[in-house]
Amino acid sequence: MPGAATRLDGTPRIAVLSAFEPELALLLKQVQSPARHSVNGVEFTTGTLQGKPVVLFLSGISMVNATMNTQLVLDRFNVERIVFSGIAGGVNPTLHIGDVTVPAQWGQYLEVLMARETAPGKFSAPPWMKDATLPAFGMMHPRPVETRTAANPKVTPKFWFETDPKMLDVARSLRNVDLASCSAGKCLARKPELVVGGNGVSGQAFMDNKAYREYTYKTFQANVLDMETAAVGMVAYSNGVPYIAFRSLSDLAGGGEEENEMGTFMGIAADNSAKVLLAFLSAWK
Repeated sequence: MPGAATRLDGTPRIAVLSAFEPELALLLKQVQSPARHSVNGVEFTTGTLQGKPVVLFLSGISMVNATMNTQLVLDRFNVERIVFSGIAGGVNPTLHIGDVTVPAQWGQYLEVLMARETAPGKFSAPPWMKDATLPAFGMMHPRPVETRTAANPKVTPKFWFETDPKMLDVARSLRNVDLASCSAGKCLARKPELVVGGNGVSGQAFMDNKAYREYTYKTFQANVLDMETAAVGMVAYSNGVPYIAFRSLSDLAGGGEEENEMGTFMGIAADNSAKVLLAFLSAWK
């Protein structure tokens, strides 16, 4: 369609995104000189945040929405870097609800082969499929995704999408971010912490299963899992745009003793992630 990719704004900006409204609420309140633009039903807010030119928007929940709308912001705005803020399920048993994680890389853990059962309880990949090499969970064999970039147009398999090392260094330098333990009368048993480094995984499923959580930690050494970040990381990689993600634990992805905790602690987690993002923007030069 003629003019479909016309830039709406030429200012170099940091794209700040979250999956759904509660994750972005604290950040939107602090935008200076906000201006709003709408494309394909997605509302983009430009302005400044912590003195940095930004464009804020909701990616939408899950992998396809995150992919589509991350590419949309890159096509319509002059985006120099991408920063994600949101909640996640905790996978690493040493982490706790409210903690904020900043993984060094993200993978798509639900990109899988659903294997044929070749004997009772035994599931095998087709002999021609050589990339299903990670340990399986029953019939589910994880695989890398196919990627291409302008610099490398040949289709290349890739599992991990690395966050920008300079942005990660700034995240590591953050000190004394006041992470909340209580919200709306609900309090955590311990003070949340900031954890920088390690792995995160993303996939198009809400995960609330103890056995699969344990498999995810063992197989991918993941600290957290969510439904968007690895998709954003893949788009960033394909476009050559640096990215980083701040994800605070709202639940334990099935690891808790009672029912899923997200409904109780989502507000604390969303605000803690946003607080770390604001500290990051303040420190970013």
